[in-house]
Amino acid sequence: MQPLNTIIPQLDKPRNVVITTHQKPDADAMGSSLGLYHFLTRFGHQVTVISPTNWAAFLNWMPGCKKVLDYESAETKANAAIEAADWLFCLDFNVLSRTKRMESKLAQARGERILIDHHQEPQVAVFAYGESNTAKSSTSEMVYDFIVASGHADKIDEDIAECLYAGSMTDTGSFRFPSTTSSVHRMVADLKDRGLKHSRVHEELFDNFLENRFRFIGHVLTNRMEIFYEYNTALIAIPQADLIKYDIRTGDTEGLVNYPLSIQGIKLAAIIIDRGEERKSSFRSKGDFDVNTFARKYFNGGGHYNAAGGFNKEPLEEVVEKFKAAMKENAGQLSTYKF
Repeated sequence: MQPLNTIIPQLDKPRNVVITTHQKPDADAMGSSLGLYHFLTRFGHQVTVISPTNWAAFLNWMPGCKKVLDYESAETKANAAIEAADWLFCLDFNVLSRTKRMESKLAQARGERILIDHHQEPQVAVFAYGESNTAKSSTSEMVYDFIVASGHADKIDEDIAECLYAGSMTDTGSFRFPSTTSSVHRMVADLKDRGLKHSRVHEELFDNFLENRFRFIGHVLTNRMEIFYEYNTALIAIPQADLIKYDIRTGDTEGLVNYPLSIQGIKLAAIIIDRGEERKSSFRSKGDFDVNTFARKYFNGGGHYNAAGGFNKEPLEEVVEKFKAAMKENAGQLSTYKF
């Protein structure tokens, strides 16, 4: 994999470009993809953004979001774009399997795959160019760095600024996670100087939900959350029946895993959701507990040191018991209680 900045001298030559990201894209995945989309179109490239699946409705405000193809509902058009692409930018994921049904199409594509990502253990061999930097707060910050390094920061307008701010702000937990470095704040200051209206972005992302989501959160925190104080751990397990009862859609569970971390002493928080075809897990931690390793070892997943995810095919009850067993196996790192 050659360095990402190797392609900078080639930006002036118009190409067919596809930008894609992981399934069920979050604000960083969509924000970095659309920020890069707006930047590349300024050079005359024909750019198509493809999401492997649908996405949360609270992302629809992002400039350019209406042009994004959902692979599951526009497969023919998406496949044609992939086949015609000279460059395929892969953002906010680093193994092709994160693109679900797009994996084989991306693997067979004639175009050069280009990685921009901040997760651990990239599938380096499948990318012609790229950067994998776990020290970065978000993929959106990395796209900003790429734009600045290209010498074309003057092309950052309000649309690009909003997209990149949304991704960086959400992936840093509104700038409270340890990944919030001084470079993140310098980026935000620059985006503000270029016209960013940050309050609007916050309102679109956090003040745009329906009542049923809050009823659901209340139900989950009251009835589905278990606290294991002897392990400084919290677990939320949500059956599919709850999702149906409260009409929960893509994105409505976003951020729910962070709630238990507000409880004094909690070091590890987990949420396991029965999505029907699989059980999806998210893990968050404080301090020196590595949930990336935890997710890879027990839940077919991975991510960052303090934020990771995974999935299982077993029934919800079995996955919950697997989590409890894993929690006990890691008592030495989690517990301050003397058994």
